[in-house]
Amino acid sequence: MKKQFLSVLGLVICMLFVLAACSDDNKEPSKSSASSGTAQNETVKKGHITVSVYDRGNVPASEGTIDNNRWAKWINDNGPTDVTFVPIPRNDPAQKWNVLFASGNAPDVVNEFAPNILDPLIDQKQLMPLDDLIENSSVEYKELLKEYPALKKVTTGTDGNIYKVGRVLPSFPLNAMFIRMDWLEKLHLDVPKTTEELYQVAKAFAEQDPDGNGEKDTYGIAISWRSENVINGMFGSPGASYGLVDGLPGRGFEYAKQATEFKKRLFDEGIVDQDFANDKNGAKAKQDFLNGKLGIYPAFVGNWFNFTVTDLQLLTQADPGAIVEPIALPESPAGEYIPELQNPVQATTAINAKTKDPVAAIKYIDFIDRESTGRTLLFGQEGVHYQLDEAGCPQSIDPAKTKTEVSWAVDFSQSYTRMLSGQCASTETQFNTDVPEQKAGLEMYQKANQLYMDSTKKYPTITLGEHMPTLPKDMQTTFNTINSDIADIWTKAVLSGSKYTVDQAYKDVVSNWEKAGGKEIDEFMIDWYKNKQDSAFLMSDYWDTVDQQKLQQ
Repeated sequence: MKKQFLSVLGLVICMLFVLAACSDDNKEPSKSSASSGTAQNETVKKGHITVSVYDRGNVPASEGTIDNNRWAKWINDNGPTDVTFVPIPRNDPAQKWNVLFASGNAPDVVNEFAPNILDPLIDQKQLMPLDDLIENSSVEYKELLKEYPALKKVTTGTDGNIYKVGRVLPSFPLNAMFIRMDWLEKLHLDVPKTTEELYQVAKAFAEQDPDGNGEKDTYGIAISWRSENVINGMFGSPGASYGLVDGLPGRGFEYAKQATEFKKRLFDEGIVDQDFANDKNGAKAKQDFLNGKLGIYPAFVGNWFNFTVTDLQLLTQADPGAIVEPIALPESPAGEYIPELQNPVQATTAINAKTKDPVAAIKYIDFIDRESTGRTLLFGQEGVHYQLDEAGCPQSIDPAKTKTEVSWAVDFSQSYTRMLSGQCASTETQFNTDVPEQKAGLEMYQKANQLYMDSTKKYPTITLGEHMPTLPKDMQTTFNTINSDIADIWTKAVLSGSKYTVDQAYKDVVSNWEKAGGKEIDEFMIDWYKNKQDSAFLMSDYWDTVDQQKLQQ
């Protein structure tokens, strides 16, 4: 009996350990068995990386901060690596990046759109060439490069290596000019077709009591912050960039002069907010519009759903009779222009050359590039923030909840290619036409698309901002400094009445530009335009990409 007991005990022990270790021939387990056991019985250790994220100052207090909130936690819970997010101020990222790289504290994954920030870092060898890393360790992004060859064009450095990660997304108007149609009707005015007619309408809105309260307390048009950018572009001015002047790159100072004359006329006659220069982020102008005190609102829209559905509800609450529509930019002496458009092929991300775990970095990028990840970061959680419509596309359940809990999280998905969502990538699919407010919002967006996505009209710059060539470092420093000075000169002309004329401002701008070495920068841009168009992404490439996207959707 004792022998039988020991025999049974030995058998049990054998079963509890690896069977092969107790077998008669004592053979080693096969490699496939060993690897399967590791996958099933061991938890794969996550890496740890740091990742930058834009801080726009728009995270509601109830949601935390940009580096500590529900979506930062979601990424850590569901992603392939642990992440510490590093906030980058969106209004001045260059200064923050300079400090981070100079101190050796730059994050592993660098999420940044501006080529004038990334390209010098490439020249300084502070960003990692990615060709081998993508080929050997990427899955999702490697496939994207095959599907969208334009990505490689905009992410390759001058030495032929890939240094950036890019994304492809639908294009749409980023800016628009909105007008109070009910005010036009009340004052028996037509939609302005020229800049002179725009002035006349704005003057009437400011002086003829369009809100009917018996007081002169309305503004005709906004000219602060990005409202000013729309007006500059309407006159053909490329602002702090380059447009085509007589077929070649030029600063277009003569166009900026015309725009400044227009703004000065509005200011001198009290048609605009006299404190517009202090409205640095456009918040005051937007508040005036949504409070029913502004008739014409040239605006940066960005998120059309939020603006047309949630923001405009504030206006209709303040003035139930308000009717708002986008209008074409009125024709200026320089011609007919369209406002700023969303760049459809963007270089968004790079990897720090000093990162200790580049594989974890590229796998994080792959995770962001998954359709399921992008959908979550853009729309939230199914059943909580959105439901799927008949086409399988997310539709917001409660727009106000979505705005509070989700809309500010868009920068976490900075490298995500939205075209992966097929027809669901289209802005139109965000609107539920069964809801009257959303149906009206969709109609407004579609009208804006019809007005502004027009290749027969002019665009104020040579190409979209991110695809402008990067100047050499010394030129870039000069360019940034002189552009700031030039902007101040134009503003001074608007504010100074007869003491400082626009003609004098124009002379000072041209003089300052030439003294600062502007002609050398002009020559660089002209040489680039003449000799490097094959590697550049110009407006013709933009319209080709838009046509391709229409076919894909």
